[in-house]
Amino acid sequence: MENKVRVLKFGGTSVGAPDRMRQVARLILADQAPKIVVLSALSGTTNSLVSIGESWKVMKLSEVEQQIETLYDHYLNFINELLSQQRQAGKEVVDSHFDQIRKLTAVSYNRSSNRELLAQGELMSTRLFVLYLKEISQEAILIPALEVVSTDENGEPDISLISERLGDILQANSDHGLFVTQGYICRNHVGEIDNLKRGGSDYTASLLGAATNASAIEIWTDIDGMHNNDPRIVPDTYPLHTLSFDEAAELAYFGAKILHPNTIWPAQKYNIPVKLLNTMAPQAKGTIISSAKTPGSIKAIAAKDGITAIKIKSSRMLLAYGFMRKVFEIFEHFKVPIDMITTSEVAVSLTIDDDENLKALVAALEQYGEVAVDPDMTIVCIVGDLISEEIGLVKKVLRSIGDQPVRMISFGGSRNNISILIPTRSKKEVLLSLNQGLFLPREQPVDKSQ
Repeated sequence: MENKVRVLKFGGTSVGAPDRMRQVARLILADQAPKIVVLSALSGTTNSLVSIGESWKVMKLSEVEQQIETLYDHYLNFINELLSQQRQAGKEVVDSHFDQIRKLTAVSYNRSSNRELLAQGELMSTRLFVLYLKEISQEAILIPALEVVSTDENGEPDISLISERLGDILQANSDHGLFVTQGYICRNHVGEIDNLKRGGSDYTASLLGAATNASAIEIWTDIDGMHNNDPRIVPDTYPLHTLSFDEAAELAYFGAKILHPNTIWPAQKYNIPVKLLNTMAPQAKGTIISSAKTPGSIKAIAAKDGITAIKIKSSRMLLAYGFMRKVFEIFEHFKVPIDMITTSEVAVSLTIDDDENLKALVAALEQYGEVAVDPDMTIVCIVGDLISEEIGLVKKVLRSIGDQPVRMISFGGSRNNISILIPTRSKKEVLLSLNQGLFLPREQPVDKSQ
């Protein structure tokens, strides 16, 4: 394969109905350039499988059976509408996977089997898509992600190993130019079926793009690029045509739902542009994320919910040598990452987004001082290029927020963001106020290339 491949990822809404799956086929067949197509499960499938797993875990077996049959009927309707000549083959695909789902849930629940359950959606969507391509006389090679993507004991993928495995498959099929594989799913370090967490299909696409030194990684969704604010809350947002890797990473991590947070680093490491495009409006320009620095101070705002603030107050210990190291070692022990941190002479405040081990974490911290916990918080992140160098920006941000409560503020830790911690109940008002104070009455950016 002489030309560089493009990696195209299509999310669940892009393949969630037969007409949309046909649209995906039209998009990828619009040119003959070599492509690796990464597909999510049909929209709603992963949620249904999660619900089946939850019922299975608490042994509500009649509920499990009902949920499985409802999902099975949905897939039968899907293939009846999508396929004609390949309909029987499609039914055999669906039957084989639902037989596996029924076998898994017929025995006692365990986490390994549940991860195998969750993998069935991507396995089905890719096999059905390849059948549809065959029906329209287009040949595609199905690459099993479970034979290519794996993670180590820390849950981190190995790009060099992925590259070696994928390279062997591409070389063995060098006379083909269209490949289809599953997003989200992988194998862990002991060989069990695992996954890259919700939204992980984006991550898969980026890993495969890095592993093949692709010309571009295209993330196709149902929105025309990354917006300057949350369009579900703020009515007058607009798509950003360009972002740097650093800006996009901040926005993805702090709540921009269009992109999985881990997507950026493989692309940035190998300097592969990432394009965010709209399956429903393929003519829209979308957003291009690259190493190019884009001018302008404030680009966008994102918000991350599910945050817990923890304050450790200890006038005796805070200034003592090694105190901060001991605090961080506790978080490392429980494998809990920290989002924000601020300190004073008598206290340190920080935030986490994982409260699974909160009780044990707090008990361990209490040996160093008084611990206060504030749940139901949101981090609002204001992102831009060299944002920390703009004079008066913090004043502008706080003035825009007005009387809304601010629990913490982080400024200067990155050249690309200012983060503020607020109660989640204030999120809507804060996003609207920041939009008014930082973007309006600014006009939408003009696309000079047209």
